[in-house]
Amino acid sequence: MRVDKWTLDNGRCLEKGIIEHPGAVVLIPFQPPDTILMLRQYRTAFEQEILELPAGTRHWDEAWLHCAQRELREETGHRAESFTSLGEIWPAPGVSTERMCLYLATGLTPDPLPQDVDEQITLTPMPLTKLVTMAQDGRLQDAKSIVGILRTAVYLQNATTT
Repeated sequence: MRVDKWTLDNGRCLEKGIIEHPGAVVLIPFQPPDTILMLRQYRTAFEQEILELPAGTRHWDEAWLHCAQRELREETGHRAESFTSLGEIWPAPGVSTERMCLYLATGLTPDPLPQDVDEQITLTPMPLTKLVTMAQDGRLQDAKSIVGILRTAVYLQNATTT
């Protein structure tokens, strides 16, 4: 956490707290022809289980792709043959330096790593077409998951038309 101070053109001084964050990865584990491995996970901030894509915080000096590989194995129990970048997002630019790198993970094979001690995850395979509808109608509420699902749908649609 840091506090930034600056002066506006009118001379008024302001302070704002900023959370320094090493970044995170968001994974879209895809199994053809139309399945995404989603997670159901209890989130204490909302005191409920939510549906979301696998994701995880990167270590400060960790390579993004290494983080993606580790988190995929920890949270889904699978390894991916390939990772395709679907870009980056800033989840909370008003209060945090966090950036999230999104990766489409394909060629999945079982290869689990132990989950973090605070995670209770239920792997929930779902059709991409259903997830797109859920992202659009509000049933899917996790922002990183909405962006990941919609970018995946566009990417896959463009891949089949080119």
